[in-house]
Amino acid sequence: MTYCVGMMLERGLVCMSDTRTNSGVDNISTFRKMNHWEVPGERIITIMTAGNLATTQAVISQLEERNKAPSDRHNSLLEAETMFQVATIVGNLLHETIASRVEDNGQRAAAGTFSATIIVAGQIAGMEPRLFMIYPEGNFIEASFDTPFFQIGETKYGRPILLRGYEPDMSFEAAVKLLTVSFDSTLKANLSVGLPLDLLVIERDRFTPLHERRIEAGDPYLQSVSDGWGEALRQALEALPDYRMDGDAGGLSA
Repeated sequence: MTYCVGMMLERGLVCMSDTRTNSGVDNISTFRKMNHWEVPGERIITIMTAGNLATTQAVISQLEERNKAPSDRHNSLLEAETMFQVATIVGNLLHETIASRVEDNGQRAAAGTFSATIIVAGQIAGMEPRLFMIYPEGNFIEASFDTPFFQIGETKYGRPILLRGYEPDMSFEAAVKLLTVSFDSTLKANLSVGLPLDLLVIERDRFTPLHERRIEAGDPYLQSVSDGWGEALRQALEALPDYRMDGDAGGLSA
């Protein structure tokens, strides 16, 4: 399992992913699930993956090969004219990779065994920053300020925090703090999501990362946010009205 989030802001895009892959509590591995490519002054493209590791690694490897040797077929992310074309290239490749693996493993293999989901984020010069979520079938949807962030993997524990805290005009620093709380809550609730975390901040019209880092276990900022969020929740709970088990006030204390 994994957890990845791509968030769209007025200032640009923020992406965060975990790195855990496992086949059980006694078999835990770490793999990078966030990759990005850039042409300074012209484009930056980020991909985050969740699902079958062999499938996602095959997709990333093929994209790397295409980017190293662009062809007349324009199937390289570095040749695509729009981010929509980038999402189409990734979607087609994901669908083809899954179909090939099902075929190679015979009729008894279920497509779900090799399933994967991908978030694509980035900007090409002269156009708006864009964010897409690509499904195993190769089709995709695009973020808007009505649906300003996408999650893949283990989404349910961190989603309520994002829904309550997100604002389109928030600063990058505030967005990173919000994502850190979302990931901390997911880390505590599900052992299949684990450190380290990868963070990438893409500022509008700046075609190289504004900020990029890996957050390891014991990171002072992560620990500070985790401790502070836990204490804030306890204080908020204590500040809420007490429940009454007598009288006719419907549980509300006078």
